[in-house]
Amino acid sequence: MANAEVRCAIYTRKSTEEGLSQEFNSLDAQREAAESYIQSQRGLGWKLIPTRYDDGGFSGGNLDRPALQQLLADVDAGLVDCILVYKVDRLSRSLLDFARIMERFDQRNMSFVSITQQFNTTSSLGRLTLNILLSFAQFEREIIGERTRDKLAAARRKGKWIGGTPPLGYDVAPEGRRLLINEAEAEQVRDIFTLYSMHEGLIPVVEELNRRGWRTKHWTSRTGRCHPGQPFSKQAVLVILKNVTYIGQVSYKGTIYPGEQPPVVDERLWQEVNRRLESQRWPEPQRAGKPALLKGLLRCEPCKAIMILSETRKQGRSYRYYVCANAQRRGWRACPSQSISAKVIEESVLQQVRNHCKLGKRHQQEHADERLNRLVERVGYAGTTGRVTLNFRPAAGMDEPVLTYILGRVEKPEQVDEGTRLPRVTRLLALALKCEGLVRSGTIPDYAELARRGWVTPARVTQIMNLLHLATPIQEEILNWSEVENERDPVSERALRRLTRIPMWSKQLELWKRLKSPANDAASAGAGRPVAPSRA
Repeated sequence: MANAEVRCAIYTRKSTEEGLSQEFNSLDAQREAAESYIQSQRGLGWKLIPTRYDDGGFSGGNLDRPALQQLLADVDAGLVDCILVYKVDRLSRSLLDFARIMERFDQRNMSFVSITQQFNTTSSLGRLTLNILLSFAQFEREIIGERTRDKLAAARRKGKWIGGTPPLGYDVAPEGRRLLINEAEAEQVRDIFTLYSMHEGLIPVVEELNRRGWRTKHWTSRTGRCHPGQPFSKQAVLVILKNVTYIGQVSYKGTIYPGEQPPVVDERLWQEVNRRLESQRWPEPQRAGKPALLKGLLRCEPCKAIMILSETRKQGRSYRYYVCANAQRRGWRACPSQSISAKVIEESVLQQVRNHCKLGKRHQQEHADERLNRLVERVGYAGTTGRVTLNFRPAAGMDEPVLTYILGRVEKPEQVDEGTRLPRVTRLLALALKCEGLVRSGTIPDYAELARRGWVTPARVTQIMNLLHLATPIQEEILNWSEVENERDPVSERALRRLTRIPMWSKQLELWKRLKSPANDAASAGAGRPVAPSRA
């Protein structure tokens, strides 16, 4: 009587990719030995299936291996009767993972064979032998890991490059193991440190770098994989500013060692920049904090990015606001929307929900965040126009699922020609003059009422009204600026705030001349016309 056919699959694995490009590598050797074993069992009906299950360059410490996952899927599909490996540790070096695999094999009456290790898992002694072999395999894996970590630590203490993404300003030597200066990129790194020392802020540096068209490190790995450079973000700039590699040192597990690579930044400049970074770092608040009611709901309409809750502290007071994630990473020029006070937008949305949704007793007793997540699917905010768009869920009982309204009295400024606009500071100064006239005439009693009617915070109203502290010649020059065609304003609002804190007009005028760029002078000398406060 002929023996029943036994469909056999061979699984091979190698932990590293070293040597896999050879004509006859370790995977081929494992498979050849297993094929010979199957040939010796041909009388028992053993037959090799054509599918190959080879994992080259994958660790045995986990099951995240493509060929192994394909093999397990074929086992579940009933396509395999017996699995052969060269050694037990080729299947797994983890005792827990191996036990789970064997349990899966037992459920499907699968046979498992290690061609160089004889044991029978049907007996208690055979299972004990298997567990002992696996324990030693896991022990060997852990020892190899410890030796590798010790080797990397020793190399790092000697200041050697141990691999990874090379920092901007350096290239990896052809033979590896060390860094060489890339002069063009090194000059960019020096400019980044200089820009931060001038601006003392990450966002202005990010805006300037992206305006210049600079990118993060572009490099190609030894395997030929290309890693293209990306536009700069706050985090990318911060990593560069805090990297000790640029002063000829290396860091390993919090300890600094002298490095083999030459420095590209003066150490005194690096120390000064990092002192400023440390002084500007806000401590973690020691309180629970108010929840972000619009977390996951609020979106920036111009760039479709999520808006996240941020918080700052000034003179002991806490200010909460939502900011576009794109603008937070790359600066305001990356997104036309502004930040919005958390209190203003949250109260506005809650009011609209109360006014338009059909709320039962259960909804009225819910917390505000539960109510919003139950009734509102999305909140869109366009900072340029103040337009808010609410997308309601079916549970809201709305006849029209979309509600749009204007937050406060923000209107988009008219534009004379397509692609042109008035500078932001021009519009803000005109708005300040108009508001001052409303208060003096008694139409609006005070600045607090201005903030309430405009759906902005009193602090924001104060910032705008402080522009009236500028010297009269400066105000006239700003109001006479004409439309600009590029995205860069002649002078930023932040720069003007510094001038408003100087009481002496002569000093203001002196700093004003330094502040103005060539683009500023062109805007002032052009055929500009005075801007009426109504244009704001």
